[in-house]
Amino acid sequence: MNRLRIGIIGAGGIARERHIPVLLELKHEAEVTAVCDINIETAKQAGVSFPQPLITSDYNEVFEHVDAVIICTPNKFHADISIAALQAGVHVFCEKPMAMSAQEAEAMIDASVQSEKELMIAYHYRSMKESQAAKRLIDQQEIGTPMVARVQALRRRKVPGWGVFTNKELQGGGALIDFGCHFLDLSLWLLGSPNPVEVTGNTYNKLSKMPGQVNQWGLVDNESFDVDDHVTAYIRFDNGATMLFETSWAANVKDDKEYVSISGDTGGVDLFPLELNQAKHGMLLDSFTNWVPGEEDPGQFQMQNFFDACRGEAELIVSPVQAMQVQKIVDAIYESSETGRSVRL
Repeated sequence: MNRLRIGIIGAGGIARERHIPVLLELKHEAEVTAVCDINIETAKQAGVSFPQPLITSDYNEVFEHVDAVIICTPNKFHADISIAALQAGVHVFCEKPMAMSAQEAEAMIDASVQSEKELMIAYHYRSMKESQAAKRLIDQQEIGTPMVARVQALRRRKVPGWGVFTNKELQGGGALIDFGCHFLDLSLWLLGSPNPVEVTGNTYNKLSKMPGQVNQWGLVDNESFDVDDHVTAYIRFDNGATMLFETSWAANVKDDKEYVSISGDTGGVDLFPLELNQAKHGMLLDSFTNWVPGEEDPGQFQMQNFFDACRGEAELIVSPVQAMQVQKIVDAIYESSETGRSVRL
């Protein structure tokens, strides 16, 4: 099997901490032949893990040396770089969120269709073995028809005080775009990927704008802080399903919480941990998992899927159209919060 030639564009923390270790594990599948970053020293540091890759600060130089790219830049540049890569005949694996707007996401999809190259967005929560198991349970009608999703992605006073996470110009938003979007994607997928039709949302950042706030993840400049640190939303879908959604970097809660619950008409599935709750045989039954098969590292599972799709051997776990639905909801939550009205899609 010929190994895929991979280029890394954006060699910061997410590339070094998540994707490069996975690429080293999958070196029999792919080889990194180019590393790009606007800071050439950062590119060089990331490149030492691989044998003589091209090191550059110009992403356009990467395309001649690769079959696919992994884009780990700030969100502002996702669309432009993805479209350029696709137009150059290169497959794209892009970090989440997909883009800064649904319009940009749609342009990315158009470029993928026209080039006939793969476009995958790194919503890795779908690739967790517990998530894959929950999807199997739902698809096998263990809970009947999914109707209601309850979603919480909460951190207690953990605003990321490093990098560009709180830079609205580069990122487009805060907790919703950085953290909550994973859980929007996961819950939409578990619901069966229905189309959103109405969104009501509120965003908050009062806590992070207070001077002298307690934060576990580094200092935060309260005077310049202009992204969301807490978000709530209510979402209706075209099939009658609904979602209650909440995410935060800075919640005043006892513990961090990652929770997805899908209620159907005969039972329900909860994550995390994975539980199956059913009404059967005149009883209420609760099932707790003792063992779930699958990869411990969801990053390796999703990257393998991307490689297989590039070779024409598999369909993407996360289709770009599904990722665009997440983007539409994100846009609508921000619009609803700004206008004080629900947004029809």
